[in-house]
Amino acid sequence: MKKSLIVLASVLTLGMVSCNQADEKKTCCSEDKYSNISDAKLDKLGITDRNHLSAASKRALDWPERTNDWYMEFEVFDLKGDLAYEEGVVRRDPSAIIKEDGKYFVWYTRSTGKVDGFAGDIENDKVFPWDRCDIWYATSDDGITWKEEGPAVKRGEKGAYDDRSVFTVEIMKWEDKFYLCYQTVKSPYNVRVKNQVGLAWADSPRGPWTKSKEPILSPADNGVWKGTTQNRFLVEKKGDFDSHKVHDPCILPFKGKFYLYYKGEQMGEEITWGGRQIRHGVAIADKPEGPYVKSPYNPISNSGHEICVWKQDGGIAALITTDGPERNTVQWSPDGINFEIKAAIKGAPHAIGLNRTADTKKHPTEILRWGVTHEYKNYNWQYIRGFRSRALKNHTAIGEAGSDE
Repeated sequence: MKKSLIVLASVLTLGMVSCNQADEKKTCCSEDKYSNISDAKLDKLGITDRNHLSAASKRALDWPERTNDWYMEFEVFDLKGDLAYEEGVVRRDPSAIIKEDGKYFVWYTRSTGKVDGFAGDIENDKVFPWDRCDIWYATSDDGITWKEEGPAVKRGEKGAYDDRSVFTVEIMKWEDKFYLCYQTVKSPYNVRVKNQVGLAWADSPRGPWTKSKEPILSPADNGVWKGTTQNRFLVEKKGDFDSHKVHDPCILPFKGKFYLYYKGEQMGEEITWGGRQIRHGVAIADKPEGPYVKSPYNPISNSGHEICVWKQDGGIAALITTDGPERNTVQWSPDGINFEIKAAIKGAPHAIGLNRTADTKKHPTEILRWGVTHEYKNYNWQYIRGFRSRALKNHTAIGEAGSDE
């Protein structure tokens, strides 16, 4: 009996030694990739003891080398003319800016009246600032002073998929034809409503516009609400990342196809990483009118809010703002699907309307040198403003040698 206990104890001891050796080997092996880091890289990161690396130091050593080509600072300013603030009128979510016949054009969401919310008569009240909207457009000679030209795309007739509101518009020019894609909502507008994406086209930026008879994009149909209470957080099954809403559409011609980028909202949306659980997706078509097929790789971002994408260096660049663990970053993808972070950006404006007339070969962020955005005076009234940016290569004090672009 004693002999058996001695044997058992020896086996356990050997096992513990083996485990310890394995643990030591695992730790040693896990450190191997840091043992060959150059002294110059350690010095650059301010790490002086390679034998005592914190989790933060290891993350820093794992970061890929980056330049500051994608880093910039922003300022926002008031526009003049009809896009200046006007109490009682909502102007928001501007499109990109294009230039035709010597004039700049921009499209935007427009409505009037205060927000009532969901507690009253939702059939007749205004539940959001972007409820009961039409799409209008304005023109400018200089991008600063704007003239409101009137409606471009109006809500549909009662019973149509866009009878409640058309909003958050984006412009694309392709082969001498102009395309507006935008969000649509059908009445009644309740908190569980599933919006869609519409399309309109014209031979001139002034219209007239022909609307698609059916939406070109819809939410995934694989989530299940829990009960019938108007609460968008109660679900039996959440479904895809875009099972509730498809928002902020933008179509880009890319690699012989048409890439429709959009923001997805999931049924039972959660708050994660200090922000809403918002991600982006893409649907691809052979022609602007569709049909659009969602990529099997969706979602293509971990974060974001309004879509802000442009063609850059043979791929697609994106400014990701507001929500999620990768918010406030500029990202780039060689194929329009697989994005990597290029820079962290501070203070980027919301709902950016890019300047599509920019020479994007000049600099990776040239398209962001000026454009339009929107701002809340309060929850009832929003208006369109301008923005500027500058590339930032270093941080200098007043009077210190050095310069930024």
